[in-house]
Amino acid sequence: MANPSPLTLEPFPWHPTLNWQPTPQQHRQLQRFYEAILEANRRVNLTRITEVDDFWEKHLWDSLRGILPWLQPTEGTPWGTKIQQVIDIGSGGGFPGVPVAIARADWSVTLLEATQKKVKFLQSLPQVLDLRNIHPEWGRAEAHGRRYDLALIRAVGDIRRCCAYGLPLLRSGGILVLYRGQWNEEDAQTLEMLLPRYHSQLLEIQAFTTPLSHAQRHCLYVQRRA
Repeated sequence: MANPSPLTLEPFPWHPTLNWQPTPQQHRQLQRFYEAILEANRRVNLTRITEVDDFWEKHLWDSLRGILPWLQPTEGTPWGTKIQQVIDIGSGGGFPGVPVAIARADWSVTLLEATQKKVKFLQSLPQVLDLRNIHPEWGRAEAHGRRYDLALIRAVGDIRRCCAYGLPLLRSGGILVLYRGQWNEEDAQTLEMLLPRYHSQLLEIQAFTTPLSHAQRHCLYVQRRA
């Protein structure tokens, strides 16, 4: 079976849905990333989502939707948190960390991944994409001792695991972005119970639908207090 056609900028509604448009350089990096995923997927199981429309919506668009409050560098410091150091926990094939790093070249993005084969792929990306602000690392979140301004966690597990992995890695005032599909009352009660344990507070829940398949998604923003 032939590979999907290369990712192209024109068919996809970046600006109407994110109020953001990739520059020509960012578009080239996103396209190279897509092509690198297709090539590496022959050897390593990075993603089952390879058709161009699905890849754009479920990987690229979804990754950037999570950082919508910070997607435009001119929009200041939402919730009073200046973002410089970012960690993508359980990065896998580089989602959401690589699209985030492309969109925000002024951020330093650590790609934390526990599978060595996937880390090897991630380590090839700085040269392939000419992207110098990503830093792939092999390891697990619970053994990672650094502190970050922003932690991103997507498709990693239930809400307990996400909080246990993400919140301890934040500095005081740092923010955890939880990428979720459905969000229900049981999840809400679990989160409410967990927040005092991690000295954290829920800032906002953003519910939205994806632009092509119109699936329901949620992003939660949790801030760690002093």
